[in-house]
Amino acid sequence: MSEEIKKNNYSADSIQALEGMEHVRMRPSMYIGDVGVRGLHHLVYEVVDNSIDEAMGGHCDTIGVAINEDGSITVEDNGRGIPVDLHKKEGVSALEVVMTKIGAGGKFDKDSYKVSGGLHGVGVSVVNALSVHMKSTVFRDGKIYEQEYERGKSLYPVKQIGETDKRGTRQTFYPDDTIFTQTTEFSYDTLSARMRELSFLNKGITITFTDKREVDEKGEFKSEVFHSQEGLKEYIRYLDGNREPIVSHVISMDNDKGEIPVEVALIYNTSYTENIFSYVNNINTHEGGTHLQGFRSGLTRTLKKYADASGLLDKLKFEIAGDDFREGLTAIISVKVSEPQFEGQTKTKLGNREVVSPVSQAVGEMLENYLEENPNDAKIIIQKVILAAQARHAAKKAREMVQRKTVMGGGGLPGKLSDCSEQDPARCEVYLVEGDSAGGTAKQGRDRNFQAILPLRGKILNVEKAMHHKVFENEEIRNIFTALGVTVGTAEDSKALNLEKLRYHKVIIMCDADVDGSHISTLILTFFFRFMKELIEEGHVYIAAPPLYLVKKGNKKEYAWNDVQRDQANERMGGSANIQRYKGLGEMNAEQLWETTMDPNFRTLRQVNIDSLAEADQVFSMLMGDEVPPRREFIEKNAVYANIDA
Repeated sequence: MSEEIKKNNYSADSIQALEGMEHVRMRPSMYIGDVGVRGLHHLVYEVVDNSIDEAMGGHCDTIGVAINEDGSITVEDNGRGIPVDLHKKEGVSALEVVMTKIGAGGKFDKDSYKVSGGLHGVGVSVVNALSVHMKSTVFRDGKIYEQEYERGKSLYPVKQIGETDKRGTRQTFYPDDTIFTQTTEFSYDTLSARMRELSFLNKGITITFTDKREVDEKGEFKSEVFHSQEGLKEYIRYLDGNREPIVSHVISMDNDKGEIPVEVALIYNTSYTENIFSYVNNINTHEGGTHLQGFRSGLTRTLKKYADASGLLDKLKFEIAGDDFREGLTAIISVKVSEPQFEGQTKTKLGNREVVSPVSQAVGEMLENYLEENPNDAKIIIQKVILAAQARHAAKKAREMVQRKTVMGGGGLPGKLSDCSEQDPARCEVYLVEGDSAGGTAKQGRDRNFQAILPLRGKILNVEKAMHHKVFENEEIRNIFTALGVTVGTAEDSKALNLEKLRYHKVIIMCDADVDGSHISTLILTFFFRFMKELIEEGHVYIAAPPLYLVKKGNKKEYAWNDVQRDQANERMGGSANIQRYKGLGEMNAEQLWETTMDPNFRTLRQVNIDSLAEADQVFSMLMGDEVPPRREFIEKNAVYANIDA
């Protein structure tokens, strides 16, 4: 049969029936989201989730997570240990079934697990399928059992290798670099943030996290121990450590008696932003859902009833809105649902309607009790609500003024914007450039077909410390909104942005490679995070990486982005090269800026994404808020990594 006939011969033989593990390897993104950095770390979360599920069932209180010297991961708990006896249907050990069969696991048996996180029974087998090597060790019934796997297939039957007086499960896996081609290197900070989060969400559990790739002067591994006795109350204090509270206590409740256990903690502070973080079975539901709906309903109903009864609203000439009750609020809601139904773009929005009522009722009872027992705090909260309502009316007028000036309102584009000729937003990008000088160079060096330039004058407003109407009155921020073409939303309702109208699918922050440039980048990112979060979540925000040095000798020249590259370039040129340190973008000519920072064929762009909303919120409030001591401590701790100009 000729090659041409083979290509056109579509028959039963053309259909590939991929068995579970083969399908995982063929389509890994269907199971873990992607095969980039986020998907790589998701492998760890899936294994840890198994241990957390043991803890949620009351069978485990200690979990150890380690990044090993060779880059592999080990997770060990003191739970019951995965069963190793013969599985009647499959004819092999239950451990092998769990590790090598998609959809196998105790999470489907409600007598074993009432609720669980992770991928509901497919987690550890998916990790096994996407690992070049994995080893399972089970401590159970006084014996030690072991089995190893390569790319999801067992190398030998489960065997007993010793005796022990401990119990639990240890999993060690090496991610497959033919799947994770971008990187197989785990981030300490990313994993540390998740372990901290899990310790707050599951009070009483001790999680030890160790990085064996890094040893200090004493010869000890880098390590942290996470343990929380108060759960969400401690989590709130951690998140709000850089903000000034206006009430004397964290308001909290833990109701685990009903069909749907509900745990809530909240506090009010002097900020103008709302920060609510919601979880279902330890999964961060950043798209919200019915549990968040119930929380907001209970909060608004109870505070409105108290405010009306207090008479404090009598002089107001307009209605209080739901947003007003949430300004300056930091809250965490965590529910346990036996059969969670997720929806939304990233499957992180809870859809169970039966969750709304119990959450709303629990929150209402919690607040009623607190307001009655703390009348001074109650009055302070209501006064904060009234100020928020007044500011909302002022902000509404300011937003309407911005909207009239946007391209959607027919008012035209900002005068400083040098637009591109391409009409397809997917092919367009806009550079937010620090200052007119650098903006002028960028305009000369750009490709006018698809690259637009918007110079920003100096440092934009720090939105972390500004009332909303001040934000919308700021000229530079108005110019950003107008240039992007999106509807002006609020910090509470980023979906009002209407990203369908976004004029550029790449929004690139390009600032000087010095301290001031870093500060301006952080100010812009703070604005995006607080008022245009959806822009970041959809992957539209980038940071340009201009070089720090030009190394030149004779006709040879190389650019360097750090000191190591500078020294290597100098060495390649035989030493004694002329080294120019770029203090700012304006020191480059248009050709240099194009070839190093703007040419898509050679430039480096760092995409901004949010691994953990809670951690991001904590960092922004610390870096840009009013509290100086935490910021000083952060700078001192990270100064070794900073490039500080004299």
